[in-house]
Amino acid sequence: MLSVCLLTFNSERLLKDVIRSLIPVADEFIVIDSGSTDGTLEILNNFGIPCQYHVFSTHAQQMNYAVSLAKNDWVLCMDSDEILDDTTIAAINQVKENGLDNEGVAYSLSRYWFVLGKPVRTIYPVSSPDYPIRLYNRHRVKFNDSPVDDAAEGDVERKILPGRVRHDTFYSLHEVFNKLNNYTSRVVKYKNIRPSLGRGAVSAFGAMFKWYLLNGSWKDGKVGFVTGVYAVSYSFMKYFKAWFYATKNKPQA
Repeated sequence: MLSVCLLTFNSERLLKDVIRSLIPVADEFIVIDSGSTDGTLEILNNFGIPCQYHVFSTHAQQMNYAVSLAKNDWVLCMDSDEILDDTTIAAINQVKENGLDNEGVAYSLSRYWFVLGKPVRTIYPVSSPDYPIRLYNRHRVKFNDSPVDDAAEGDVERKILPGRVRHDTFYSLHEVFNKLNNYTSRVVKYKNIRPSLGRGAVSAFGAMFKWYLLNGSWKDGKVGFVTGVYAVSYSFMKYFKAWFYATKNKPQA
């Protein structure tokens, strides 16, 4: 038996497709919503799927909370912008048919990233595809406490499921820059970032070379340029914000 743990927040854009891809593998749905004001709750209700409100602090804490409510030991942890394809669905069902007896194994999804509806090579600091652990025994694996780019971790053997999971993120320029601002603020708040404008400039130059030129994102046209701007901005802004707050809070002589 498998519990699907799904996080939602204003997720109406893709939620129907996400749920339809999860129904064939789910024996139980645990949906945790952090205050949607769009049609998310109505869509869940139309599918007959209950959800529970829980205030959002970090993605990791939200997912671990969802997992804690599951009736089954094996869980599949999903976000509301990730859609399983038929090959991945079949692979998960094959794992279930073989028996979920080996708690020392965890399974990663083959996740392909889309920005503004187009496939991308990277979205800083992730290359596409990436392979996050999402199907596991909850007694052996849990999400770490990283405030940004958290991951499920545990002392387990890792296997990659076949298929292509579509991760359709950053669907508008507004979302790109909104998340850029949120992510860099969290990084500065929770990590020890050296407050240095010079270091920020060097980091931004390196990001342009690595994440836009070297990996070929420049070949992807407009969306590739967006991911390049995102990488450069992220790399600079975390140092800029650290510098700004450090000088703002510096005692006056």
